[in-house]
Amino acid sequence: MTTIVRAQVAHTPRNPFVDAGALQAFPNGALAFDVGRVVACGSWAEVRATFAEAEVVDARDAVLLPGFVDCHVHFPQLGVIGALGLELMEWLESVTLPEEARLADLDYAGPVAEEFVRGLARNGTTTALVFGSHFAQAQEALFSAAEAAGLRVASGLVVSDRNLTPDLQVSPDVAVASSLDLAKRWHGRGFVRYAVTPRFSVSCSDELLSACGELARSGPGLLVTSHLNETLGEISLVKDLFPWASDYLETYERYGLVGDGSVFAHDVHVSDSELLRLAGAGAAVAHCPSSNAFLGSGLFPLRRHLDAGVRVALGSDVGAGTGLGMLKEGLAAYQLQMLLGSEGVRLGPAHLLWLATAAGASALGLADEVGDFSVGKSADFVLLRPPEGSSLAAVLARSESFEDALGALFTLAGEESVVSARVAGRVVI
Repeated sequence: MTTIVRAQVAHTPRNPFVDAGALQAFPNGALAFDVGRVVACGSWAEVRATFAEAEVVDARDAVLLPGFVDCHVHFPQLGVIGALGLELMEWLESVTLPEEARLADLDYAGPVAEEFVRGLARNGTTTALVFGSHFAQAQEALFSAAEAAGLRVASGLVVSDRNLTPDLQVSPDVAVASSLDLAKRWHGRGFVRYAVTPRFSVSCSDELLSACGELARSGPGLLVTSHLNETLGEISLVKDLFPWASDYLETYERYGLVGDGSVFAHDVHVSDSELLRLAGAGAAVAHCPSSNAFLGSGLFPLRRHLDAGVRVALGSDVGAGTGLGMLKEGLAAYQLQMLLGSEGVRLGPAHLLWLATAAGASALGLADEVGDFSVGKSADFVLLRPPEGSSLAAVLARSESFEDALGALFTLAGEESVVSARVAGRVVI
């Protein structure tokens, strides 16, 4: 049976970085779906006239947006959010890696996985590329939790064989065997997909990166994700470890890890050559603004990425990121671009919505499935309602345009404003 949600509706079926009229907004709008697929999106009057017998969910006091897409987030790091005063490498050594090692205990990892997946849904994130665990049992727990919740999750076993604590290192043979086992059982099962995940070149030998490349080519639709050019110190370490490489990107390129199914997090300190090669390969970058600010990694050169034709989406990067919400990532992206002045991109509400939804869908190879409300796409959406008496409610009551309202949502809304989220029409929170 067709269902109509009556609400204030907005989405970006086109890219606002190239089309000034990309934002479609319906202050008295509606979204109709049937068997989990969008059948109409537009004004309430038009949608209701087309589907006169449909069941109606009345949410006129709420804003309906496409489900958010998080292109880089670490599930084992949920417990270390807020570890202040550290740069990347010292943060990893003193805080993060010890926490990740605790996931060797399934009694610890299982609840973390469930809390993490619930946290995504409560923030309106319906699709995520999740940096997984170094332990197969913990990774299994994440996949099981994602399947039970009904979220779209791509993830994989994180592999490293050097420069980490010994309990987080495995041989290339063990890494491949464990990864293949997980991929065979989980890739394409419901909404779950597998992502080949070398942690970063600092912790991976040539042999392991080569094995990851072979793994990525072992089946259709496998993703690849890792870190790239996050800090200057990290880049210096990569240069020392791979003297044959002209730059960081080449350490992945040599082994076939850079392609249209690859998503690299950060890319703050990127060369022009790397940008051209990323664009040529069709790879995407997950911009993680709150994490970049939290660790002092630097200001992301969005304009250079866009000019080079590199696809960019957003990632929360928990636990260096400041929470699982994509709305605050949009705000952080806006703020950091403003700090760049003439070298930055002045982001408007349509840009932020695109980056948090359709851009992420494109990066994950899901542009034909999610990210906006085009007819035929999956009915993945989030409903946002300002808490009664909140500053957000006061601002929205005075907004003179939908763009103003959308800007207020990115500035003021958080987990407390998410009242419902659905994937393929099914309620996940």
